[in-house]
Amino acid sequence: MEKFEWTEGDTPNRFFIDPAGFVFVLPGAFLSIFFAVMAWSCLAIITVVLTAFCVFFFRDPRRPGPIDPKALVAPADGRVIKVIENTTCPYLEGPCSQISIFMTVFNVHVNRSIVAGRVQKTLYHPGKFFAANLDKASRENEHAAIYIEDSTGRLFCMVQVAGLIARRIICRIKEGDFLARGQRFGVICFGSRLDIYLPASIVPTVSVGEKTRAGETTIGFLP
Repeated sequence: MEKFEWTEGDTPNRFFIDPAGFVFVLPGAFLSIFFAVMAWSCLAIITVVLTAFCVFFFRDPRRPGPIDPKALVAPADGRVIKVIENTTCPYLEGPCSQISIFMTVFNVHVNRSIVAGRVQKTLYHPGKFFAANLDKASRENEHAAIYIEDSTGRLFCMVQVAGLIARRIICRIKEGDFLARGQRFGVICFGSRLDIYLPASIVPTVSVGEKTRAGETTIGFLP
């Protein structure tokens, strides 16, 4: 059985929800109170339900990571929809492996780093909003690519992909920042997808259909 521990990358969030959620939660809470005071019961119930859903969507739970220092962790909660080994991709030079994780509106949407390392660069590409589980979504949808270089010089890439409902990608890191494994780096609002590109020397340990938990599920091991 795999063992876990609290890691440097999992500092507690005292608000328990991602800061991006405040834009939705605070106005919703205010309207709920206003409608309740005005005795507009139907509107009060609707806004309470919508506010509760936003709190649920933007929840940010703590996650223990695997003890093994060579383990790579999933960057997102969701379901694995693609695993390809020894392929070519537009993000890394030479052969690589790709893992794609699809997130529904019911998953935690806080994204975490798969490996400890320094952010080499980030690239943002505006685009369309096809359903995130389609293959063309990775190429044509709005997305943000984050390149991380570990202590041995290996390069990894994580790509936040907007979906049919998701219309806002939030990436809070910049070139030169250091990320601990499992550290939060951003969030995608309301359903989306995250693609991971690994060096060819790393064999994915997840399979299509498997469910993942950000910062906790092992997706591969450093050689």
